[in-house]
Amino acid sequence: MDGYCERLGPGLWAEPLNAVSNAAFLVACAVLLVRTRPGNRHWTLPVILGVVGLCSLSFHTFANGFTAALDTLSILVFVLVGVVLLARYGLKVPANRAWLAAPAFVVFAAFVDVLLGLAGRQYTLGGYLPALLGLAGFAVALRSPTLGLAAAVFAVSLTLRTLDEPLCGSIPVGLHWAWHCLNAVVLYLVAVSVNKLRWLSDSSTPERQIGT
Repeated sequence: MDGYCERLGPGLWAEPLNAVSNAAFLVACAVLLVRTRPGNRHWTLPVILGVVGLCSLSFHTFANGFTAALDTLSILVFVLVGVVLLARYGLKVPANRAWLAAPAFVVFAAFVDVLLGLAGRQYTLGGYLPALLGLAGFAVALRSPTLGLAAAVFAVSLTLRTLDEPLCGSIPVGLHWAWHCLNAVVLYLVAVSVNKLRWLSDSSTPERQIGT
């Protein structure tokens, strides 16, 4: 599979920068877990973040349909879990209804993707515009500077991902590696925000939370 500028052949290390840059996800995961004290139950997003890095690494080394599916699925899981947790702890949606935020986001994403398809922009944006809009929406609704920063970084990241192929002639190594590095920052900031919101909603045991 040849979906990015850097890959020129079928070899295991045909995308060295795209592969190695996944270390950014693993570093972000490690930092979050180190900041999590023993017994803390708020490790869900940090662990999924690490899985995103491993799945992306598998795709950019063993590039095939299966690893591509793993890459996409891991990101989708992070997004849906993040949406549910932000609805639960940020918007104060009761736990028995917060899960509805996941299918609601899927419907929203499908609608946005249909509009992008009609405009001929679905492929270039890679289906990630709904995630950017959702992140920006939560940042505004929760008045969260951290989520606002995450949305801004994600906007830059998505722009670089979109320019990977058009600028391939000028930048032979492509820009997808920058997408990885910046997205590690985005997912880190989202995880920090969720854990801060959990801390605020669980003030009876603040000593067990991730410091933010």
